[in-house]
Amino acid sequence: MSGVDRGLSSAAGEYHNQENMQRRLRGLAKPRAAANENQENLPPKQAGGRTVLGPLQNNQRIKNPNPRGIKQETTQSCKNEDFGRSCYENPPTRKTSFQIHVDEPEAACTKKTQVVPVKTKAIAEDSPTINNAVARLRQPLATIDMPSAMDVSFDSPMDMSVVEREEKPVDVNEVPEYAAEIHTYLREMEIKTQPKAGYMKKQPDITNSMRAILVDWLVEVGEEYKLQNETLYLAVNYIDRFLSSMSVLRGKLQLVGTAAMLLASKFEEIYPPEVAEFVYITDDTYTKKQLLRMEHLVLKVLSFDLAAPTINQFLTQYFLNHSVNKQVESLAMYLGELSLVDSEPSLKYLPSQMAAAAYIVANNTVTGGSWPKSLIERTGYSLEELMPCVEDLHQTYLSAAQHAQQSVREKYKGPKYLEVANIEAPTKLLLT
Repeated sequence: MSGVDRGLSSAAGEYHNQENMQRRLRGLAKPRAAANENQENLPPKQAGGRTVLGPLQNNQRIKNPNPRGIKQETTQSCKNEDFGRSCYENPPTRKTSFQIHVDEPEAACTKKTQVVPVKTKAIAEDSPTINNAVARLRQPLATIDMPSAMDVSFDSPMDMSVVEREEKPVDVNEVPEYAAEIHTYLREMEIKTQPKAGYMKKQPDITNSMRAILVDWLVEVGEEYKLQNETLYLAVNYIDRFLSSMSVLRGKLQLVGTAAMLLASKFEEIYPPEVAEFVYITDDTYTKKQLLRMEHLVLKVLSFDLAAPTINQFLTQYFLNHSVNKQVESLAMYLGELSLVDSEPSLKYLPSQMAAAAYIVANNTVTGGSWPKSLIERTGYSLEELMPCVEDLHQTYLSAAQHAQQSVREKYKGPKYLEVANIEAPTKLLLT
């Protein structure tokens, strides 16, 4: 217990009677003040084993005039039975660096002390009335009877997903009033975030086949942790942009891919896997410290530009502009992911062009359709301009079954994507 607490506790026992308290204060106020003046130049003593620090003034420590922490009495006393609160009046000859300003007047404590017995008496007299009021308030509320014909909805008044008792699906991408501006912005950004097409020729220790193995492994990682398809596209974009500027040894290529997947997960996922999970999937080939260092390096090389347009984003825009059946959508997504595995020839084309080619090949394979006029007007791409990209993607589709990496095909053989990987690729596209 500190010196102040002991002083207050002893005061509570000594001053319980107000008349005795006033008499005692009148007799002790002056002697204590005189004693303090005589001890002003003495060093601070110990209060309960703890040195009491005096007030500070002009960057100098002032020797404590009240070393034991006892409440110093002033010429004006406080009449209050509540010893948790005290009224103080600083001596006129001494100034402290910090002061507590009380809004109540000095005589407030005396007034409150005089009112306390009256309030206690009133409460005691009216206690039966108060008990009756409390008993009435504790009674259960009456049940509100609502007519059966009344349609009462407790949903938010701004919720437009339910209109006239019919559920209306809400698509966050479906904003037709901004569709043109969004597409224009994506077209501008894809040029800024496009990797260099022939960067692999300048890499001294890695090859396209090594990159294909890395991307194939990232597909499995995405499936293992139930990540969004957009996360995979972003990770591959980060890898290609990093390798376009930095030479990497083959022993560190998986570390680059893991760091890229970690960044893409943080950017795209609501609940991204922990760093320890990414260390685990590398079979502890790299440490957590190595992974975080590589993440930092990738961010610096990419200049922290992580919002890169992808094939998946453009496909979403095309489906909203000109809707097709679910099988065509799944097949187009399958073709888009197939293009990620091999950097050649896919990096020769922009994501918007590759997405258009995937739309055309999927639409022609399933329905015999082609590139609709509405998308020609929206994108500015004519079928003739897209034909080189369409032919390269068609060849990728034809050779997918014989490719060394099969993770994408296995992924799209599942019922989630309507088993579109089992659809046999046409030997020739009949486009008009």
